Amino acid sequence: MEKSNDNERELSKEAYYVLRCHGTEPPFSGQYWNHKEKGIYVCAGCGQELFSSDHKFDSGTGWPSYWAPIAEGAIEESVDTSHGMIRSEVHCSRCKGHLGHVFPDGPEPTGMRYCINSAGLEFKPR
Repeated sequence: MEKSNDNERELSKEAYYVLRCHGTEPPFSGQYWNHKEKGIYVCAGCGQELFSSDHKFDSGTGWPSYWAPIAEGAIEESVDTSHGMIRSEVHCSRCKGHLGHVFPDGPEPTGMRYCINSAGLEFKPR
């Protein structure tokens, strides 16, 4: 387990790679890509509530996907120009941990697809 500072939770090697090193887990490998239980997905780095199972959908991509965050201000976005692409990167607004990316090809009502790494999340059942 690793910490990036004393105010954060201890992270698994995979969570550290995703949240602090802006890594990506392979598709269809994370514990939540096909998870169907009802509850709240929180940041593995700091515990902030990020996504509700009510907003989760099967995008066919192999990563957990949501059409909206749980609340305004839960996440922040920045421009990611890595890998020869221009994408919107998604971060936890509290600890700034990298979560994944957001794309404008999701379902209604928002039309957005928040494509999130399971390693950056923990699940709290209802």
